[in-house]
Amino acid sequence: MTTQNFLTSKASSASTRDCHLPRLAASVLIAGAIATSFIGCSKEKAEEAVVTVAAASVQKATIQHVVEADAVLFALQQAAIVPKITAPVKKFYVNRGSRVHKDQLLAVLENQDLAAAREDTKGAFQQAEAAYTTSTAASLPEEVQKATSDAQFAKEQYDAEQKVYDSRQELFKQGALPRKDMDQAGVTLTQARAQYELAKRHLETLNAVVKQQELKGFEGQLSSAKGKYMGAQAQYSYSEIHSPIDGFVTDRSLYSGETPASGVPLITVMDISSVTARAHIPQRDAALLKVGDEASIEVPGMEKPVDGKLTLVSPALDPNSTTVEVWVQVKNPHQTLKPGTSVRLSIVAQEVKDALVVPANAVLTGPDGATTVMVIGADQKAHSTAVKAGIKQEENVQIVEGLKEGQTVVTSGAYGLPDGSKVAVEKEGDKDKDKDKDEKGGDKPAAGEGKDAKGDKDSKGDKE
Repeated sequence: MTTQNFLTSKASSASTRDCHLPRLAASVLIAGAIATSFIGCSKEKAEEAVVTVAAASVQKATIQHVVEADAVLFALQQAAIVPKITAPVKKFYVNRGSRVHKDQLLAVLENQDLAAAREDTKGAFQQAEAAYTTSTAASLPEEVQKATSDAQFAKEQYDAEQKVYDSRQELFKQGALPRKDMDQAGVTLTQARAQYELAKRHLETLNAVVKQQELKGFEGQLSSAKGKYMGAQAQYSYSEIHSPIDGFVTDRSLYSGETPASGVPLITVMDISSVTARAHIPQRDAALLKVGDEASIEVPGMEKPVDGKLTLVSPALDPNSTTVEVWVQVKNPHQTLKPGTSVRLSIVAQEVKDALVVPANAVLTGPDGATTVMVIGADQKAHSTAVKAGIKQEENVQIVEGLKEGQTVVTSGAYGLPDGSKVAVEKEGDKDKDKDKDEKGGDKPAAGEGKDAKGDKDSKGDKE
């Protein structure tokens, strides 16, 4: 290698070292800047570790355990009237929607043959009644009459012989009558007494047997005639359809002259002065209810709920659904509630006054079923506190144990919030501002949309 080449190579090496020194210095400066930025961001994050949450205070209020269920309205009373006889309809006296009263005549079926049968049996009954009266009041059987006459004659003979005997006994005492005549009078008196007693017993036997059997025969004839008449009268009454209850005619499917099918209702009458909402609820809820509890129903198309009373809690479970049927009766003076309507039923099963209440979304339930709330302490940190929840009503929950009145609990943002986290309570005004901002921002294009649009325009211009 020549001396010139050696010098040239050395000079080139020195020049290369001179170029690397500035680059190294620049790398060191950039690394220092990155480290400084990272440290600054960490400090900034540490300073910003405050979670904004919504909160509410624990208050005392009246809370109710309300059992709710879907129900169907039924009429207070209903009568689907099925004729007991099969005959064409002669005349209807009511139409669908007519208001009727108990025992009011609604319709009449063809009944000419029944009317004739009724009159026939009525005549036979009257004839038997007359025969009974004549036989019992006017005359007695001939044998009874003869026995009565014999008994009366024997009684007269006995009385006469008694008087003769008494007078002869008096004369005998005075010595004016021989003893033979006295003894003869005694024998005659004894015979008369025996004759009277025999006639009397005979008459009593006839009265006890003959007359009694005779009367039974007449009574039997009278009862038979009366029964036939009452049967004919009942058959005739079946042709007249009367309402068994007060209410409204809700169904009348036939016209005059048509014959109703056997077993099919001719007219349906419903009493809707009150209606009953019937529902099935779980057994655990039914155990809290009792007859007389306050209740209400929400009816589609009506602005306000209608108040009522619990009238029935079934003593047995439905074997198909294992639920308990309950009835709530509601007054319906203007007939605005229609049977068959689906409604929402609410029954107040329990009411607690001055209960500690928090919003329902403040209560957190863990995997093991334990319930907790995040309580904001004086240090502005959220602390997880175990509580025992009670009655839940709409958006509020009763707290039985774990909290005191006036404490502040997190209602929004508590899920996943670590215990002891620094929190800041969001004010109502901030919520409204954020909401308004979101509503206004919804009309603006998303971030980058305007730029993309501009970029598309520029791209289009470049293409042109």
